[in-house]
Amino acid sequence: MSTLPKLTKFNDNVLSKYQIYNSIFITLPFDTINNTGVLLPLFHKVCEKGFKNGKNPTEIVDKFFKKYQDTPSESDKKDLLFQFIQYIERQVVLFDAIEDAAFPVVNNMDGFGTLRNSKESATLSGKDEALKKYLEDFKVRVVLTAHPTQFYPGSVLGIITDLDKAIQNDDLLLIKKLLAQLGKTPFYKKSKPTPFDEAVSLIWYLENVFYHSVSKIHNYIQEHVYDGQPIENEIIDLGFWPGGDRDGNPFVTTQITLDVAERLRQSILRNYYRDVRRLKRRFTFHGVQEILSRVEKRLYKHVVRSYAKVNFSKEILLEELENARDIVIKNHDSLFIDELNDVINKVRIFGFHFATLDIRQDSRVHHNAFTQIVDDLLASGDTTFPKNYQRLSPEEQVEVLALVKGNIDTSILSDEMSVKTIESIYALKTIQQRNGESGANRYIISNNQTALNVMQTFAMLNLCGFENELPVDVIPLFETVEDLENASDVMRTLYSNKAYRYHLSKRKDKQTIMLGFSDGTKDGGYLMANWGIFKAKEALTKISREFDIEVIFFDGRGGPPARGGGKTHQFYASLGPTIEDKEIQLTIQGQTISSNFGTLDSSQFNLEQLISSGIKNEVFTKDQINDTNRDIINDLANTSYKTYVDFKNHPQFLSYLEKMSTLKYYAKTNIGSRPSKRSNSDTLDFSALRAIPFVGSWSQLKQNVPGFFGVGTALKKYEDAGRFDEIVAFYNASDFFKTLLENSMMSLTKSFFGLTAYMADDPVYGEFWKLIYEEYKTTKRLLLKLTGHKELMENYPEGKASIAMRESIVLPLLTIQQFALKKIQDLQKSEGNEAEIEVYEKMVMRSLFGNINASRNSA
Repeated sequence: MSTLPKLTKFNDNVLSKYQIYNSIFITLPFDTINNTGVLLPLFHKVCEKGFKNGKNPTEIVDKFFKKYQDTPSESDKKDLLFQFIQYIERQVVLFDAIEDAAFPVVNNMDGFGTLRNSKESATLSGKDEALKKYLEDFKVRVVLTAHPTQFYPGSVLGIITDLDKAIQNDDLLLIKKLLAQLGKTPFYKKSKPTPFDEAVSLIWYLENVFYHSVSKIHNYIQEHVYDGQPIENEIIDLGFWPGGDRDGNPFVTTQITLDVAERLRQSILRNYYRDVRRLKRRFTFHGVQEILSRVEKRLYKHVVRSYAKVNFSKEILLEELENARDIVIKNHDSLFIDELNDVINKVRIFGFHFATLDIRQDSRVHHNAFTQIVDDLLASGDTTFPKNYQRLSPEEQVEVLALVKGNIDTSILSDEMSVKTIESIYALKTIQQRNGESGANRYIISNNQTALNVMQTFAMLNLCGFENELPVDVIPLFETVEDLENASDVMRTLYSNKAYRYHLSKRKDKQTIMLGFSDGTKDGGYLMANWGIFKAKEALTKISREFDIEVIFFDGRGGPPARGGGKTHQFYASLGPTIEDKEIQLTIQGQTISSNFGTLDSSQFNLEQLISSGIKNEVFTKDQINDTNRDIINDLANTSYKTYVDFKNHPQFLSYLEKMSTLKYYAKTNIGSRPSKRSNSDTLDFSALRAIPFVGSWSQLKQNVPGFFGVGTALKKYEDAGRFDEIVAFYNASDFFKTLLENSMMSLTKSFFGLTAYMADDPVYGEFWKLIYEEYKTTKRLLLKLTGHKELMENYPEGKASIAMRESIVLPLLTIQQFALKKIQDLQKSEGNEAEIEVYEKMVMRSLFGNINASRNSA
């Protein structure tokens, strides 16, 4: 089976099975309208044929009702369209489950990019010791975030998991029951989730997937790279944002932060409890049984109750388990030792925290809160700050902030945001006391622009009574094109500050810096964002090495390429020697979690791919961009940037998004706890707009602008100048450039301008639509010319086939969405249509879910 091409395996194990199970699914009687399942394939055909013949969504829907319905009422039409939406949502789930079930068959679990492959390559090239040395320091940290890019409620995720197993076992009877269950299970959330709800949803993945896949990888490395000897390095760390990410989310309170941390602690202890109970069945020997019984009772106590004072820790548990291991080795011939080692490794990796809860807040919020804190302290007679502090220059303020210490009493603070900010730091202290330092030891400042932004946070942490050294990493997040360009100057100022440099010396001379892909893309376009981050990493690596500091880059990578996602492991494997790569840290969210890490197989495979990308870059090959190619990509990025900025500044840009896309409907759906924009203004302000609804709206239009706009114009400049062969040579020489353009091709593959071709005739937006379409055509033509391919993604046929199938499933859904949007526009032209507009708005919102869920393989 493994010798067959991936596309053949995909066709046999995914497409064929989908056709079979879908034919069962559409005949199941679970809806209120007869024959919905029979009518949907007919509607699908009408959509396909209609777009091929240049019809618009309204014409397609009207033709369907005329051809297949006997004079239906307007109410019947709407009801049937809502039923179609429900069916298609569930077809997407079915396809997800089938693809998950086929994952280990389609992907070679021992092939290129896996640990086994890396180990064999190292042995064959005599680099075993180099591999061992590299893995002593190297880490991968995946950070789960609650950004709403997938909309499955927990009950549906459970059905996907059960379907996956049933499909693997070819259990037709159970599959049929689960499909019936799927038909009756609601997808639509009536109320917004709280940040705690979001955390509980993601902890499911920690308990059911990462707990097993991470330890399995660790055990493999210990056994096959270190010959069974213990590894001091965890190699894989987990991070967690729900409950700690305050940026733009007023619903994250101090209590929620504490509750989420407690839930994480109890979840990991519950898993240890189950494992220790299993160990007791094996280790029935004298001396070991007593230790395990003692540990079991203690774990049970802390799982069922949340004690105010915690007298149990990772260190105590490890000591007990290691004592048990010594007895097994000494007195019982190391019987079942692997099972005991597995649990010991899990405790070493996950501690009592499971995943590190990051705290994050916007620098602008910090600045306002901190300014008020200083005023309140001065008003109370406190002498921590000089009386003229607010009149000092930013450079002078930085010097003052470096030396600030104290134990601030929140009761003297007059501003609510100041209180919340300080309380979040006190919560961080509490979490460290209960879950260990790894429970919460990172404070991220989003929209970081200056050294002062970092030092204000540093000072606030030091005002909260931490004894001795501060056990927290302060992490600036640079996002916009301008901030990325200024990042190295900001860090030079910080590294030159004696107090901050001393703090870093106590944090193992390491500085984590976060770089935001999605906001960078929204701000500067696709090429400039990615090249800007690459250059920023080079500059930050250089300045950090100058000060003997190891910089660690934390990438805010979204799911689709337009948000910094795409083929992530290839991206990391392509970084050269000018960029520090001792650790890979990245955010994962929404459909990226479920598609790349949703099952044990996919989680293990993709974590191994990330580890091996670091190994490839460090141990085997380095991708170096020479000066000639550097000049080319600089020029391409600048041309692309100018093209994108001109487009963004087009007088119709914002109104097109507001009137012709689903942008405003993101705010109305109950998909995440966070508002869709950072301000309360009624008018659309681009800077306040979040990257997810921005990118998502282009995706719903099937225009995917942030993933390609400007790329075509930049490439055409070289074609017009007769220098296109230089681009071809660069593409063939650089993995980084190749990965960058291949990710853009994925965005183009998911575009379908036939859906919105009717907009070309719109009296207001016709020319604007044509502008986007022309850039799409130019980009597609030149990327195909560059690669020598006849089709986009020709070299990833199974990925292309998966996208094509998903796009086919949601084609009727997209048609319904555009039909409803056009109805709303027409109804808004006259008064008194509010009730009908509301129905069509609901139709648009419902269609959002299936479309986004269907694009899960964008990661």
